Amino acid sequence: SAALLDRALTEPGLIHSAYFAFHGYSLGNQILALIQCQDRGIEPGPIACFNRWKELGRHVVKGQKAIELCMPVTSKRTIESTDDAGNPTTDTVTFRRFIFRRNWFVLSQTDGQPYTPPALPDWNKARALEALNLTEIPFTHLDGNVQGFARGRAVAVSPVAAQPEKTLFHELAHVVLGHTAEAELTDDERTPRTIREVQAEAVAMLVAAALSLPGIEYSIGYVQHWKAQGGEITEKHAQQIFKAADAILRAGRQETTTDAQDALDDSRERDADR
Repeated sequence: SAALLDRALTEPGLIHSAYFAFHGYSLGNQILALIQCQDRGIEPGPIACFNRWKELGRHVVKGQKAIELCMPVTSKRTIESTDDAGNPTTDTVTFRRFIFRRNWFVLSQTDGQPYTPPALPDWNKARALEALNLTEIPFTHLDGNVQGFARGRAVAVSPVAAQPEKTLFHELAHVVLGHTAEAELTDDERTPRTIREVQAEAVAMLVAAALSLPGIEYSIGYVQHWKAQGGEITEKHAQQIFKAADAILRAGRQETTTDAQDALDDSRERDADR
């Protein structure tokens, strides 16, 4: 939710370690687990279910309360109908729904042999640009204080940018979020700049944290600067942030998933609507 994202943005010390440790879970679930850990005074760490910790040679400490996450569940439904000849027929359809379950525990809730977390997967810029159907263009802005810019379906990063990777994520976010497609809209139809900047930098912060990159505290300061000028995020804005960050992460990894394609399709639909 927007409230969870707000709290995450104001606590830079925890978010870095949490995104490194919670590898393999969606960004929304990582934030949800992080907040529960803080509320209960539990040190954030890798997450696994009860049986998985047993497989890893560890056991959940007696009395520990499980972490609640949102999980997909595949179900089947039987549909009865009649064919053209009037004979009864039965079809089985499969559908997915999402439910909340308390099935997981973090490392600090377990005991056993020392645990070494898995290394983060690589993130490749060229792969991400191709998956998201974006191009990188030369930086032509005359203001040396400008770190980068996004235009249409293209991004540029200053050759003297202080944090080039995070700047790239910020500019990619502007495109994936549909901000660059609003150029032809009237001022009152566009997303306010304060919201655009908060969203793009929040996405950059989440992606950088997930890849264990330094400098997260600068993202926090940037976001708080724009929030102070009216860039408060709503539930809808928060959902867009999570989806864009997840899509950018997945697009740059070895195997592009439907999440990256979904973000690309969403961006194209927004372009068409303009």
